[in-house]
Formats: sequence, structure tokens, C-alpha cells
Amino acid sequence: MTELAATFQQEAVAEAYQHRPPYPDEVFDRLEELIADEPRRVLDIGAGEGAIARPLAPRVEHIDAIDFSAPMVAAGKQRPGGDHPNLTWQVNPIEAADLDGPYALVTAGASIHWMPWEQTFARIVPHLTPNAQLVVIEHGPVEEPWTAELIPVIERHSRKQNYDPKFNVVDAIVERGLLDLTGTARTTRVEYRQTVANYIERLHSTSSLARDLMPADEAAAFDAGVAEALRPYAKDGVLDLTIQAELSWGRPKIAG
Repeated sequence: MTELAATFQQEAVAEAYQHRPPYPDEVFDRLEELIADEPRRVLDIGAGEGAIARPLAPRVEHIDAIDFSAPMVAAGKQRPGGDHPNLTWQVNPIEAADLDGPYALVTAGASIHWMPWEQTFARIVPHLTPNAQLVVIEHGPVEEPWTAELIPVIERHSRKQNYDPKFNVVDAIVERGLLDLTGTARTTRVEYRQTVANYIERLHSTSSLARDLMPADEAAAFDAGVAEALRPYAKDGVLDLTIQAELSWGRPKIAG
């Protein structure tokens, strides 16, 4: 577990997570379509505060949401749908989790890059139905007009070094021989409005920009820098965003 991954165990990060945009509804329609077996049980790995698990729970027989961060799980239980009877939470790294399959679908939303892949796949593969798919879901704002102004602010304060914008986690897993990729899809873009204040809090929900990683004066300088970068684009303190999700799915395998 890297130092940056450990930031997701901070209560402030779990609190800030609620300001990330929700997944488009189309994501959940596509996840349902990918379930080919019975029972319609789902395993959500690196579930965080349940941005996938909570909306998906009413659509399936059961979902196990597993995350190594107790603050994330605690936050998820308190958010809408967190107490759904079809949803079970567990605080554990996935490679050591107690699994209650067989699962007809495994989901990983913006999380699988933090996991030890060989151990993770060795743990989940024995608990899958014959046609179960692993789906990796990434989502967020696209084509933000303020990117040129915002990136220098982020680069001054980010704790992430040697960031490679060309890295693709699904391609890397396929290259390791751990996934037979069978499909990809992008959702239709949807509009989303967010205040500048909440946009800043969303940035603080990331591993490299968490408030607790910065001295108070640096956090204040970061917030001011982001606010200044966004100011020309906000109307009455509100930003118009475009959100899109990308899904990649296939059959997971055990190494070797």
C-alpha cells in the first residue's frame, strides 16, 4: 500500500468524496446488461463510499462492497442508498477479503490501479460464475475549458510524482495476462453543475491533493489558486461541467 493510497483512509478525504460527480445512469444500465448468470450477485472492489454499489444495489440480487478504508465505508453507509438491504459493506483489502460468491459481475470504479493485481485476481477468480465479467469504470469531467489555467496550480501542489498521462490501467492488466478484454464503451455525455467551492473539495478528495497532505497555508494557497483559475468560467459561483464514463470489461484470469 503506497503512501498516496493511504490518504483514502483519512476522514477528510472520505468527506470530500461526496463532491465527486455521480456516475451517469447509463453506467448502471450497461452493468445490468453485462450480468449473464444467476445468482445476480455483484462484487464491488475498491468500493470507496459506494458511488457504484449504492445505485446498483436495487438493480441486482446482492452486492458486496469492499474497501480497505474504514472512513470510506463509514461515509458510504451514511449516504443515500448506503443502508439498502441488498448491500453488504466490508472493510478489508480485496486480496484478504471474505467473499460470498459466486459473483456474476465484478466492478472496479477508479480503484483497480491501487491494488496488487496478481493477488487481487487470484482472490476473486475462484468466486466467479462461468460468464462473469470484471468491469473497470472511469468517469469524470471532460473537455474542461479551464484546464490550461488549472494544471499549473495542481502541479505546484500535487504529491504525485512522475505522472504519466498516457498510462492506461486496463491495457497494463491485459499485458500482464490477467484479463481477456471483451468490450469497451463510453456513455453519452451528461451535463452537471457544481459550485466552485465543491469543485475545489472534489480535488481534495484525490490522493495527491488531500488537505491533510498540505500545511494549512499551502492548502489555502491551493484553494485560492484554483478559485482564480476557475473564476472566468463560473456564473454566480457555479460551473457547467460535462461528465462521461468509460467502461472496459472482460474475463479476469489468475497469473501464470
